[in-house]
Amino acid sequence: MPLPTETVSVAGLAAEAEILIDRWGIPHIYAASQPDAFFVQGFNAARDRLWQIDLWRKRGLGLMAGDLGAAYVERDRAARLLLYRGDMAAEWASYGAEAQARTTAFTAGINAYVALVEREPARLPVEFRALGAAPARWSPEDVVRCRTHARVRNLDDEVIRMNIATEFGLEADRLHKGLQPEWAVQLPEGLEPHIIPPEVMRTYLLGCEPNAIGSATPAEALENTGSNNWALAPSRTTTGRAILASDPHRVHDQPSLRYITHLVAPGLDVIGAGEAAIPGVSLGHNDRLAFSLTIHPSDQEDLYIYELDAADPDLYRYGEGWERMRVVTESVPVRGADAVPVEMRFTRHGPVLHVDPGTHRAYALRSVWWEPGTAAYMASLGYLTAGTIGAYRKALEGWGAPSTNHVVADVDGHIAWSAAARVPVRPGWDGLMPVPGDGRYEWAGTIQAPTLPQDEDPACGWLGSANQMNLPPEFDYRHHKTGFEWTDASRYTRLSEALAGEKRWSVAETLALQTDVLSVTARRLCAVLARARGTGAAEARALLAGWDHRLEAGSGPAALFEIWFSKHLVPAVPKALGPEGLAARLGVIDTALVVALLEAASDPGFGPQPEAARDALLLETLAAAWAEARQHLGDDSAGWSWGRLHHGYFRHPLSHLVPPGLAAKLDVGPAPKGGSNLTINNNGYRGSDFRVVSGVSWRMVLDVGNWDASWTINAPGQSGDPDSPHYRDLFPIWAKDEYVPMLYSRAAVEAAAEARIRLLPG
Repeated sequence: MPLPTETVSVAGLAAEAEILIDRWGIPHIYAASQPDAFFVQGFNAARDRLWQIDLWRKRGLGLMAGDLGAAYVERDRAARLLLYRGDMAAEWASYGAEAQARTTAFTAGINAYVALVEREPARLPVEFRALGAAPARWSPEDVVRCRTHARVRNLDDEVIRMNIATEFGLEADRLHKGLQPEWAVQLPEGLEPHIIPPEVMRTYLLGCEPNAIGSATPAEALENTGSNNWALAPSRTTTGRAILASDPHRVHDQPSLRYITHLVAPGLDVIGAGEAAIPGVSLGHNDRLAFSLTIHPSDQEDLYIYELDAADPDLYRYGEGWERMRVVTESVPVRGADAVPVEMRFTRHGPVLHVDPGTHRAYALRSVWWEPGTAAYMASLGYLTAGTIGAYRKALEGWGAPSTNHVVADVDGHIAWSAAARVPVRPGWDGLMPVPGDGRYEWAGTIQAPTLPQDEDPACGWLGSANQMNLPPEFDYRHHKTGFEWTDASRYTRLSEALAGEKRWSVAETLALQTDVLSVTARRLCAVLARARGTGAAEARALLAGWDHRLEAGSGPAALFEIWFSKHLVPAVPKALGPEGLAARLGVIDTALVVALLEAASDPGFGPQPEAARDALLLETLAAAWAEARQHLGDDSAGWSWGRLHHGYFRHPLSHLVPPGLAAKLDVGPAPKGGSNLTINNNGYRGSDFRVVSGVSWRMVLDVGNWDASWTINAPGQSGDPDSPHYRDLFPIWAKDEYVPMLYSRAAVEAAAEARIRLLPG
């Protein structure tokens, strides 16, 4: 049967192009030139995700009050504080020779679709109608100046550590984070310990929050949700080719954070996932090379504290004298009212997050964001056509942010890992605490990918990352202090034990490993529990005693364990071991540190009989968890299951503001899910109701070179249009940990196509 075809004339397109949309909503773009391919990518992104990318731009540029009213002026000011304001020529050059032209074509394509919506109002997405708003036009600079859509680190931990040192002494920081490699925190010379005003983090979070609708208060910061990726050499696969697996984890958005796109033009044939508002793709493959990334938790920002002149608070002490802050005044448009002028202050180090007139102090953020080349994922434009690992690594030399582990595999069977980031060089201090802004603590430039660790074709036949501490023993971390705060290594531990040995892996087995729910954390804690002395919580201990430590959706022991671990045991440990009030200062508690403290039972906070105190804590918290499980799941533990509590649900940012009928159309879910944030199948949840709010939404497994045998999933669907069949069609597949094909050859795409869009020059 003939393929349903829509023909659209578009100004700005040089030659005819087409978009083939397959049955899973993946667009395959065929263009006569690379500029046209990126133009059509922008047009298509707007076609499928217009409200999402419009919100992305307005949130990032500080333009939300124009649509949503005066309550958003504070958010807009915070976002503007965190914009890139440096040299644009250096900025574009950082991403490669083609970056500016590709981004210009991409935003021209977005604008072409906005113009089409203006001519044909029926195309306007329902969200704009609900808000009485309209999409705006883009400039290429909008894409790169918005830095905050992917966070860098470690401002929040610097603030927490300073507050701990002030209130409880620096020794209490042992219960905050387990530092790797082993490192002793020291108070920077000249730093006067004091409680950091909450306005510092409030301003920062207001400027970074992605879906900031409906509240003037920033949401609590979530734990870094991490990612997994790994590559198997041909010697470790049943296909005789390399296999690459990738599943990046982020906060769950609706529409999905990521969008799968296929771009085909002379010299360009690349498919994979990126963010809908950014040209190109960041994870995927071209005809010769497969590529993926995870977060490599480098420290890319610092909090500077200044002494202010009591008579003139715009003067801050620097060196032997005083420097004047730069004051920038901008006008924030406000819906239904006059524009509001906002003042922003900047020191030589960066934007001033807060001025405390009572103490004559100011607090400013220094970040790699203010360096050229640190717009999130933009450097991926440089490797889209890389045909070798060497060419890929050459493109990574300009990678700025976020800090990442890149795992790649090529059609010749080579596999490699490279860390890539722009990381400050801090002579004389480690970046773990705020520092005085008086000139004693200046960066001595930055380092990038060529200085960071890498590996290629290891003898074991595989390599990968899951945000674990992966600095090799020979890396000079005392000189290049890239960071000491890493994600819980449980996912990587499970990956390592699964891939140990000489077993050859099939694509199907790789897909299964990507959805594995065995909890190393549960195995370790249940081993400690089995040795615990005492008679309490007998029923709970019996239920966990025979468990296989898999967080299956249908498992009753999994439900009990997660209630125990996340809601009772983890918060109880710092309360038991630290001074009163410390636990409230810790923010997101370091789960790896908690498990290590319980296994060792050697912390002085356990007292003179540490093992007995540890065992009593285990049994007391387990009894409380048993009581809570009965409240949630009933008295009969035989009927308990983790999936009755732990459910996937994608909530639209507007659903709490619109009528119930429309909200039901916008939200997707629920569905029972297994796993947790510490399993390879990463499904992190919030403690209030166990709803999955972070983790995997997009996955990919590639039989490298046999490209039509690629598999992917993107929950809840490819489209951002609630009326599209592809808005929620992938959700039930994702909920069952299954996949759909990610087709590459023209013949395979044609066979799976369900619609064609012909684009003609206007």
